[in-house]
Amino acid sequence: MIGAVAKTKYYGRTFPGATLPYALVKLGPDTYTGGDVGSGYSFEHNTLEGFSFVHMSGIGWFGDFGNLLVTPTNGKFYPNRGSVEQPETGYRSNISHDTENATPGYYAIKLDDYKVKAEMTSTMRTGILRFTFPEGKTNRIQIDLARRIGGTSVKQYIKVIDDHRIEGWMKYTPEGGGWGNGKTNMVFYTVYFSAEFSEPFTNHGIWSAEIPDEQSRKVDDIVSDVYQNLIKNSNIFTGKKEMVGDHLGFYAEYPNLTQDEQIMFKAGISFVDLEGARNNLETELKHWDFEKVKADAETVWEKQLGLIQVEGATDKQKEIFYTSMYHAQIDPRDFTDVDGRFYLKESGINEAGNYNYRTIFSGWDAFRSHMPLLTIIDPNLVNEVVNSLIAKAEDGGMGFPKWEIAGCYSNCMLGDPALPVILDAWTKGIRGFDLKKAYEIGKQTSLGPNTIRNGWENYNEKGYVDCNPVPERWNGYYKGVSATLENCYADWCISQLAKELGDIEGEKQFMERAQYYRNIFDSEVGFFRGKYKNGEWIPWEGQHVFRQGNIESNPLQQMWFVPHDIDGLKSLIGEERFLSELEEMFELTPPNFPFNEFYNHANEPVHHIPYLFNLTEKPWLTQKWVRKILANAYGIGPYGIMGNDDVGQMSAWYILSSIGFHPICQGDNKYWLGSPLFSKTVIQLNKKYYKGKTFIIIANNNSEENVFVQKVSLNGQDLNRPYILHEEITNGGELIFEMGNTPNKELYKN
Repeated sequence: MIGAVAKTKYYGRTFPGATLPYALVKLGPDTYTGGDVGSGYSFEHNTLEGFSFVHMSGIGWFGDFGNLLVTPTNGKFYPNRGSVEQPETGYRSNISHDTENATPGYYAIKLDDYKVKAEMTSTMRTGILRFTFPEGKTNRIQIDLARRIGGTSVKQYIKVIDDHRIEGWMKYTPEGGGWGNGKTNMVFYTVYFSAEFSEPFTNHGIWSAEIPDEQSRKVDDIVSDVYQNLIKNSNIFTGKKEMVGDHLGFYAEYPNLTQDEQIMFKAGISFVDLEGARNNLETELKHWDFEKVKADAETVWEKQLGLIQVEGATDKQKEIFYTSMYHAQIDPRDFTDVDGRFYLKESGINEAGNYNYRTIFSGWDAFRSHMPLLTIIDPNLVNEVVNSLIAKAEDGGMGFPKWEIAGCYSNCMLGDPALPVILDAWTKGIRGFDLKKAYEIGKQTSLGPNTIRNGWENYNEKGYVDCNPVPERWNGYYKGVSATLENCYADWCISQLAKELGDIEGEKQFMERAQYYRNIFDSEVGFFRGKYKNGEWIPWEGQHVFRQGNIESNPLQQMWFVPHDIDGLKSLIGEERFLSELEEMFELTPPNFPFNEFYNHANEPVHHIPYLFNLTEKPWLTQKWVRKILANAYGIGPYGIMGNDDVGQMSAWYILSSIGFHPICQGDNKYWLGSPLFSKTVIQLNKKYYKGKTFIIIANNNSEENVFVQKVSLNGQDLNRPYILHEEITNGGELIFEMGNTPNKELYKN
């Protein structure tokens, strides 16, 4: 349950339910449909709506999915959810977290109001729930087909095949809120399901609410009294076999159950069609052996979590590390049906052929730590991600997606984060994709004319993204500073792809564009500063004031994002100031690393900054501060991640940093050394991609006090540089750190 709290900018927002690594189905609890509760669950809530089959984890915006919400109930029937304040006015139930049990591949909790124990586990594309009911009540299983995290489905269909089988679909569009509360206006998908009950139901019915055309159906509307009353007054159609509607639900009744009798419900999920849902269920979950599904899930997770084995960790450190490994392997998920088909918004049904299409690409977050981690422990998945990014770019015609969800662009965040992932993969020997095609798409994303890159027209013309006033967002100014810096890095990535392909002119063109960051450096204030379209500077409010053209950051935090040209950044601010500014930034950071104006570990723009000390005369400060962040920004329990996990990014930072290294510039093949947390780490390597079998990291004389590196050797030879190359890891071998309680100020000087 680490990080399973949704609370403004803070804490992990992680998903605590049942899933397999990178699986389509993520079956788990939903405490709230409205508000900014991206995963649908927050530990701070004490009521539960039910359990749905598809979730995201760790996202920092209005959520989506939460499809096919299943709730065991009894007593009076309610078609509406009821409110958090008055759960008894709907089917929502009070819960106690003391009854909660969450392990990899399994989740269970008791619904207090119904005296029902709910358990669930899953396969890649199916899930199964087991409900233990009380005696002497009209027990039922009800399914809210319209439910969506942060909104609602806008159209549903259900068909009752017989007394233990149903199937149908739910259509989702921006008019129904969901991702970003529908503000991106780009996310359209349909979820299909084929479902069965373990015992024939005695009675059944469909409820249908009449939703007026003028009724808004976004996040704030669906929790309003007006909307809830519309659902409360639904028409009930007893025994009806088939229906299409704007807000449908289904119930199956079991009036004669004995005490602790169990009824199971299972469903196959597809984003392609009903045939896909049926086939997924038939192929992956033909039986009713709940314990076998649970045991199989445990076996799969045991293997995946064992890709990195650590020794010398405290119980707390071990819990944080392996929960981080779990969170880092939830996404990007397999979006294909068992027959290889998948959905893309523009072209509809596709067949991948030699790879599985992957969805939930949280690019702006994931390129920093998450994808570099996966290049080491799961290179085949990275290869599939790159092929998926290319497929989506070809499907949409607007270049690479920045934040892909369910086969759709969402145009969320900024820059061009697919490019560092693609370059990083190629540089590290992951090459099962068409590099020339990726290069051509990258050029289109950068140069236009059809592109989703922020401010591309002005960037091409002026050499920066402008900060025209937008009072309703971004504290008065659009995100021009961050967008310019992100675009520069992306263009550097394109230049390196051009170099790989021997395109000398292309390499030169994009290397020049990678220097555009200089166009927004204001030497008078000493920081990057936003400009209007006419070239004038926007007002300066100081380096610690958030936004001013910076996305989720301030000028101090954003200044360090020139990963492809640290020497160029030093030439702008000076070598001495480069170090002193870093030192002051960390010294002024609150010791528990909350959301703050200095080193703000709760958000991604700063995640490479602790490793920049390696590029100064004081590399031991990387060692000092990395260990402090590991110890204080992460913990156990629901509040254990100080910031949104962002689909595994925060967790991946912990994993890489705790084993001893982290990249600064994805695509240059370097991991910069820090201070390993464990006495021994063994990384299992994929023999299909890499030469080595294992890579071992030893930290001799390591302790809570001995955080400073005295000496480093690689395969018996002294390593007199503060970084290690990817191939030095994947060729296998042994990296040994000698640790002590005082800095070795001569380290890395030879």
